[in-house]
Amino acid sequence: MSVRMGVLALLVDGPGYGYQLRGEFEHRTGGSWPVNIGQVYTTLDRLERDGLVERGDADEDGHVVYTATAAGRDAVVRWFSEPVPAKRGRDELAIKFALAVTVAGVDVERLVQVQRGAAVRNLQDLTRLKRTADPAADLAWSLVLESMVFQAEAEVRWLDHVESSVSRYRPSDHRTAASTSVSESASASADETVRSAR
Repeated sequence: MSVRMGVLALLVDGPGYGYQLRGEFEHRTGGSWPVNIGQVYTTLDRLERDGLVERGDADEDGHVVYTATAAGRDAVVRWFSEPVPAKRGRDELAIKFALAVTVAGVDVERLVQVQRGAAVRNLQDLTRLKRTADPAADLAWSLVLESMVFQAEAEVRWLDHVESSVSRYRPSDHRTAASTSVSESASASADETVRSAR
């Protein structure tokens, strides 16, 4: 989601000023997408330039209040009615492994273990947060959190697939029993974390 459309959607919900919009944006996304105030005001300037918002008078505290125009409301209606494009751009993790399997001397199995360890820790952190979330009290944050949990689960499963593919298509003569044991232990831990996240 672009910050531009997020800010515009908030203004369709009601007039607002920069700091207020930043606070609302971060609150409604569960703090998962922090924005700086400069970015918010730059976004407001561009929305005004494009005829999607209007700058009003300052309120009693000196805040310049913005309001969505008819064109801005139409843009938000279109945005909420269209699918988000699939991510087919650069994925740093996938590119890193694509290079790892083609560059000589890279211990891909070790890289999988290190990345899986980080992914499992992230999934465990998210799972703990999920246990404290209350959808009835804050549905927006719960949805954002669950999206992060599913993405973390997908990363762990993809890393399992990477390890399996490397073993199948690039068997190593130097793989030790110890590295096999560590890998299997990490995979078992990941599976248990995935199950507990549900």
